[in-house]
Amino acid sequence: MFQAMFSSISSIKAHQVRMGVVGNNIANINTTGFKSGRVTFQEMLSQTLRGASRPTEGGLGGTNPMQVGLGTQVGSIDTILEQGSLQATNRVTDLAIQGNGFFVVSNGKRVAFTRDGNFDIDANGTLVHKATGEKLVGWMPDANGNIDITKPLGASSVIVIPVGKTIAGQASTSASFKGNLALDGTSWTTSVMLYDAVGAPVDLRLRFSRATSEPPSTPWTLSYSVDGGRTWVPTADVVEFDQYGRITSGASQTITFTPPDSGAPDMTVSVDLSRITQLATSSTVEPIAQNGYPPGTLEQLTVSPDGTINGVFSNGLNLPVARVAMAVFNNPGGLERAGNNLFRESVNSGVANIGTAQTGGRGSISSGYLEMSNADIGNEFTNLIVTQRGFQANTRIVSTVDEMLQDVLQMKR
Repeated sequence: MFQAMFSSISSIKAHQVRMGVVGNNIANINTTGFKSGRVTFQEMLSQTLRGASRPTEGGLGGTNPMQVGLGTQVGSIDTILEQGSLQATNRVTDLAIQGNGFFVVSNGKRVAFTRDGNFDIDANGTLVHKATGEKLVGWMPDANGNIDITKPLGASSVIVIPVGKTIAGQASTSASFKGNLALDGTSWTTSVMLYDAVGAPVDLRLRFSRATSEPPSTPWTLSYSVDGGRTWVPTADVVEFDQYGRITSGASQTITFTPPDSGAPDMTVSVDLSRITQLATSSTVEPIAQNGYPPGTLEQLTVSPDGTINGVFSNGLNLPVARVAMAVFNNPGGLERAGNNLFRESVNSGVANIGTAQTGGRGSISSGYLEMSNADIGNEFTNLIVTQRGFQANTRIVSTVDEMLQDVLQMKR
């Protein structure tokens, strides 16, 4: 009888642990990035009343062992790492991982890992977890704007957003055009906005001229102006076409001039006209591109699925300002919970393999979303009922054994 009582007591203790895990799952049903837990039981030792016997030749058959179990115990408490659903927040610094991996965060002394992407920019421009102040770890660009993702990361490798950063302009050195010059000849003017060494705009105008009385084989005269058309400077070359309207001469021009207003040094610009034709239709020559830009100030951020944080500047440039790091483990279920939605390495999780999103089995990053808890309330309430019934059943065994002992004690009266 005492065996039954002790077995029930062990089960009661195990069900108390399971109730604690179920309660924690339900408590965190709305916790961002929470990963639910699961309890498994295993039987304890068994008392062998009689061992097994083998069959004898021509005699009796074998007998099975006689054993009485001594109860149950908690076998494991597992972390369920299934993907939680994503909730849209429309905040660019809210990040969610789709797939495997963890964000890497630091308090300055150690790194930890989390699926909670509720980040924001603090007073120093550092990207931090809003609730705890843990800093997001990643790579920053060098002086040339290049991000080296092979550089080892540590607790001090945190992401700092250059809020209000101003980048210098770049002087234009090339410009290209496309379109058509009318076969019957005329005068056509087009323009492109360039930028000098201090980022000031320069309006470069090109004028193509050919008398209508001249045959199509006559070269076009090309002149340019940078002072709003007040002064036109002929180029050294002229533009010619063959009988099929394809350009044969003057496809590449080099123009040198002094910016008219800013006092910047002289500019030399290569002009590409190779995409211009001479066909029996109206003139349509227009600029395609130029490679200069004015100074700009960081205005907003975007985050790519590979974890690249891009800065959108007022001059239209979109430049990377940081790269988010992600970690994967050989056994993520072996990570230890450290509170505040954080995990830390254990001896059975394996060492963190840190890299970039969308590589090495790591998932992608969704900006403007948060990953919700993966605890399912319907499943948890089912576990709650099952755990409660298991607990009640074992308390009844204890009560029954107690009644049996009372009957034994009354036998001598």
